[in-house]
Amino acid sequence: MRMIATLLLLVVAALDGALPAAETPNVIVIMADDLGYGDVGCYGATELKTPHIDRLAAKGLRFTQGYCSASTCTPTRFSFLTGKYAFRHPGAGIAAPNATALIRPGTETIASLLKKAGYATAVVGKWHLGLGDVPGPDWNGLLKPGPLEIGFDRCFLLPTTNDRVPSVYVENHRVRNLDPKDPLWVGNKRPGPDHPTGTDPEVRAKLKMNWSHGHNHTVHNGIGRIGYFTGGHAARWRDEDLADEWVGQSIKWIEQHKDGPFFLFFSSHDIHVPRMPHERFQGKTTLGFRGDAIVQLDWCVGELAKTLDRLGLTENTLVVFCSDNGPVLDDGYQDGAIPKLGKHTPAGPYRGGKYSIYEGGTRTPLITCWPGTIEPGVSDKIVCTIDLAASMAAMTGQTLSADACPDSFNVLRALLGKPDAAGRDHLVQQPNRGPTLALRVGDWKVLSYPNAKPIKSRTYEKSKGRYELYNLADDPGEKKNLATQQPERLKEMLSKLEAIKTAGSSRDRQTVGILHSDGSATPNP
Repeated sequence: MRMIATLLLLVVAALDGALPAAETPNVIVIMADDLGYGDVGCYGATELKTPHIDRLAAKGLRFTQGYCSASTCTPTRFSFLTGKYAFRHPGAGIAAPNATALIRPGTETIASLLKKAGYATAVVGKWHLGLGDVPGPDWNGLLKPGPLEIGFDRCFLLPTTNDRVPSVYVENHRVRNLDPKDPLWVGNKRPGPDHPTGTDPEVRAKLKMNWSHGHNHTVHNGIGRIGYFTGGHAARWRDEDLADEWVGQSIKWIEQHKDGPFFLFFSSHDIHVPRMPHERFQGKTTLGFRGDAIVQLDWCVGELAKTLDRLGLTENTLVVFCSDNGPVLDDGYQDGAIPKLGKHTPAGPYRGGKYSIYEGGTRTPLITCWPGTIEPGVSDKIVCTIDLAASMAAMTGQTLSADACPDSFNVLRALLGKPDAAGRDHLVQQPNRGPTLALRVGDWKVLSYPNAKPIKSRTYEKSKGRYELYNLADDPGEKKNLATQQPERLKEMLSKLEAIKTAGSSRDRQTVGILHSDGSATPNP
């Protein structure tokens, strides 16, 4: 199988010169959670150290215009896997604890594409894309469909997020270590008046981390959660151990598949709330548990890199480091993130963060590293995590069907740092779900809101008005709204956004073209 994949790669290389390497690379995608553009050293952070992520950037390509497609987790992860904008898919907002499988069997994904190319595939870490079928997940039985039905050979999961119930591991189709004599129940209502919650004064007084808003239902490990659950005590995890578990499971799986090729989606829960890093990382920064969680994430990256070195796989592995959305400080818990922020700027020079369609919500760290193939450097090409599916299909010599990965573009040459490479010419950005959307075309960006009401969110403040228009070349911080000064351009941008929304696919790019900062336009080839 390895030989077949290698031959496919050589054919692709011969056709378009994309890949001069002699072997099909292993692929590891490391997706951080709530990590902002300015949260790591190689992107300008000075108040904490991230040597392993910085080393990855020094050996690879650091993108200054790398994006995720949405500013919240479930939509970005859906789009990364399927190559489809989440606003096109009903119910693709932030998944509830009892959400069923959002990505249905038969959907083409980056995992299914690589599996067809002969790759062993695994996802380890946060899932938050639903499990099982209606009327809800069978937490005490088989949890399917799930990752194994959409291209993954193995999964070891945090089924929702660490602030949502249930606080258990899912291994392949079952809750790990579940005692049938202590069945697991998950619901959205308090199961009884005696069930302790974070709203009970006597319980709240004993919490190891207090909540600021929400996050006050069932208490586990001294922390309130979203939603209610009972039972499954032998299966429950401790927040402080999650990173160690992800790393341990990943290393074991890599060792088992070292003869490759393999695809690992390392889906970190850092830096998501509740931020409760392992004790050995607590106090490592002056930024509180949020900064300590970033240091823990950096350690995870280092452990994976050391494993590749030890197994002699570094020069045959493409590593992509990214984030699912921008940063947020108080996202429901009083963990010191705001009072201990100091000089740190989580979103770097950009406006907004998680939940917003300003640049801080979707422009995040994005690094590609493949020693011996990718020349170290910095790229200003526009690339997005949604493009990884089409790019990996191209890398392995596969042709996408008409309905597969409809919004994913082949930007492989940009990801590999080829001098003649082009990145994206346009990108739709969304928060949790539509109808609020933004469209970037060239240097221009339009933000479209459902109404004109001002918004004060956890990461941004929106002024009155339905539309905002910015020239990112002149105004990367999105401070000068040009909507009233450039009505014709606003109209044109909104028309292009509407065309993309109604087309059902971004693959026909003739409707978009490139708008330059000087007002000129270039149609797509």
